[in-house]
Amino acid sequence: MNAELLLRFTLDCDRAYLYAHPERELTEAEQFRYQAVQDERARGVPAQYITGHQEFWGLDFIVTPAVLIPRPETEHLVETVLELARRLSPGGSEHASRKLRIADVGTGSGCIALALAKEIPGAEIHATDISAPALEVARANAARLGLEGRVRFHETDLLSGLAGDFDLVASNPPYVGDSEEDQVQLEVRRFEPRKAVFAGPTGLEVIRRLIPQACAALRPGGWLVMEVSGTIADGVRREMQEWQEVKIRPDLQSIPRVVQAQRPKG
Repeated sequence: MNAELLLRFTLDCDRAYLYAHPERELTEAEQFRYQAVQDERARGVPAQYITGHQEFWGLDFIVTPAVLIPRPETEHLVETVLELARRLSPGGSEHASRKLRIADVGTGSGCIALALAKEIPGAEIHATDISAPALEVARANAARLGLEGRVRFHETDLLSGLAGDFDLVASNPPYVGDSEEDQVQLEVRRFEPRKAVFAGPTGLEVIRRLIPQACAALRPGGWLVMEVSGTIADGVRREMQEWQEVKIRPDLQSIPRVVQAQRPKG
């Protein structure tokens, strides 16, 4: 698959063209370029950073080493937010007079915020990241996807400085502990932004800061949705003992992947 992807990148063509022209021979310039990208891949550079693209939620995202590469597992988080958004829909009696307000914390490439903007056209969506280079990528993705007017980007740490009254706070935060580093793929350790992967000694450090901030920023009855790993799922549940309807959803491999919890209404 990587070889095919890199060949399509070299020729700037789609899969249909590639398979429809098996007799196509590479020019000398194309051979040189293909060898160069193969060399990059051989030293471990993720194919997505070589091509500059990754698909997520049916959308084509620009990715650079400034952002975490969007992964299929994170689509479970988007699905969960959409389910909860339907429960809080402005079409319902509770929220009939206003738009849903959603925050995506640690937006990176913007994949979560922009997927939600596509699916919930009437929502007011805010996306935060502490990294200025990551926000440049996110803004570029918003512009090329025609969604730049739908998401407001903020350079800040978690939810710091944002006005409250959100209905939903979503986040794919760093959640890998330093002690798990040897279990992380080498290319992730070497090439993806460390601060987007590793949270600290236990993996709970960023989440422990996010939970109280989300509680303060959410409306009573609002929801916090986070991507996690099986390693920290129990720890996250312990951190959320004062929340309501705490539920941890597994991914397709039955690994705990998405935590959803409701801020108490009282």
